[in-house]
Amino acid sequence: MTPDLYVPVLHGASAERPDEADTIVAAECVQAALERLGYRSALLHMDLDGTCIENLATERPAMVFNLVEALRGDAALAHLAPSLLEHFHLDYTGARAEAWRLTLSKITTKRLLTSAGLPTPAWSLDGTDEGLGARVIVKSITEHASLGIDSDSVVLAERAAREIARRQARFGGHFFAEAYIEGREFNLSVIEDKGQPIVLPPAEIEFVGYPEDRPRIVDYEAKWHEGSFAYENTPRRFQFPSHDEVLLRELQDLALAAWRLFDLSGYARVDFRVDGHGRPMILEVNVNPCLSPDAGFAAAAERAGLSYDRMIGHIVEAAARPASR
Repeated sequence: MTPDLYVPVLHGASAERPDEADTIVAAECVQAALERLGYRSALLHMDLDGTCIENLATERPAMVFNLVEALRGDAALAHLAPSLLEHFHLDYTGARAEAWRLTLSKITTKRLLTSAGLPTPAWSLDGTDEGLGARVIVKSITEHASLGIDSDSVVLAERAAREIARRQARFGGHFFAEAYIEGREFNLSVIEDKGQPIVLPPAEIEFVGYPEDRPRIVDYEAKWHEGSFAYENTPRRFQFPSHDEVLLRELQDLALAAWRLFDLSGYARVDFRVDGHGRPMILEVNVNPCLSPDAGFAAAAERAGLSYDRMIGHIVEAAARPASR
């Protein structure tokens, strides 16, 4: 791709919630990086009618940088962006529409992981299934960015059904119960380079000074409420002792296996919990992780020697490859 071509940045966020506001920040940062790389760019907001994509079909940009994570605050609708982009034969960054559809639902993701023999915590749609263990964490099926998750999301398994009903009434949408894995949390970012997925340096989220009665989870507060206890006490680290080498290799292998299973492209992040016996479990596969300069993906890229601008350039170049379309 020649550097003087038009690459608009598409998002569907408003500033009504911190996670939505962060998407706008990420979109602005990506636009600035594209312009520093020599591309023409602009910020485009997508709404439910998809008019902006129809307009792009007339403009025929070289590429669309797709950062649509939700429409009107609903992550279950995010797959409409790649679907419409494909309908109008527009090239775009990141995962294809089918990968979006398969990973938007955590239940579908977990079923496919299980069918492929990849480890993921046990789950129950209504909270009544056996085999969940003593405690569960109640999550939204479709929302990401930890929306609907707080320190009260971890409950005894016998209370799972009631907690599912309570959170659905409070937040809307559909929730489920997942076996709570007491242990460590890792994020593995993957970026495509010359048609091949490259696992960036693994990051572990630490839970510093957490009291015994507070679950060690990355909830909404930890991600978005600056100045809060959880936000300030969940740093990420990239340095590990030598005895973690086997575990880190296993995490990398599982991240690549998930990439292949869902036929991902461009970039993605795979989140893990590791139990007290050192056994990793895949929590979710995020095909559109946050690209803000201070987010985990950019931090992992920097750790691998990729500046923010080079990281954005890699993502655009991956989308321009025929094998990515």
